[in-house]
Amino acid sequence: MITMNDLTTISKTLFVPMQGRIYSSEKYPNIFYDKEVLKLKNKLPELNSNQSEYTFMASAVRSMNIDRYIKEFFTSNPEGIIFELGCGLETTYYRCDTGKNKWYALDLPEVINYRKELLPPAQRQLLISESIFNYEWVDKYSEELNNNPILFIASGLFHYFEDQAIIELLNQLQKFNNAEIVFDTINKWGMKGIKKYMKELGHDEATMYFYVDNASELTRRIGNGAKLLKEEKYYNQTPKNNFQFMTKISMIISDLLFMVKMIHIKLS
Repeated sequence: MITMNDLTTISKTLFVPMQGRIYSSEKYPNIFYDKEVLKLKNKLPELNSNQSEYTFMASAVRSMNIDRYIKEFFTSNPEGIIFELGCGLETTYYRCDTGKNKWYALDLPEVINYRKELLPPAQRQLLISESIFNYEWVDKYSEELNNNPILFIASGLFHYFEDQAIIELLNQLQKFNNAEIVFDTINKWGMKGIKKYMKELGHDEATMYFYVDNASELTRRIGNGAKLLKEEKYYNQTPKNNFQFMTKISMIISDLLFMVKMIHIKLS
């Protein structure tokens, strides 16, 4: 049985987005509902509940946004493949599965082992125990998947790594012949907020580095034909009517300053 003590500093943060998905599913199912995560609620360790409605919903909205991009991808690419980077305990597959598409989900070995206990691999879903920065998996699967259209998704992941490491990763993903990526990120103002938030949750040891002020500049740095498809305000499509006053204000300010955003890039 894998316990919390078996997880690294960064890996322990995988419970934070689960709390948000549970909160929204119970309080605001009209905005975001996750049947699978509710099944797991009583199987999770005791978690830090020192969150506001805003921070709970920030996690849920990220999943809502990722789901939207996946469904748009499948509309344009009926035979497309989803490749989750840093999959953690995400339940994206169960919300977006079409019944025919292949899914790959990659994370550190201790996370995949823990995931297998809670979420055994589903049909057409392959779990990969590997660091995103050990590029042997890139060489293996870029050759195996050849020209298949692929959407890489990185949910709440890139913040924890140095800028140059993320650029190198995106360069490596260009070895796939027909690949896109969608991920959430923050600007320099958002970085200040998220560091404060993680400290309140007791995860201040999980240092954060990566942020994006300008997605066009990021795409230019990736180079090799990378093309920016969309840079979108995080709460742009989130109904706000029923939230607490401070939640609504925080979402409005975040979008006004582009503090949190979704970025969609055609890599190859």
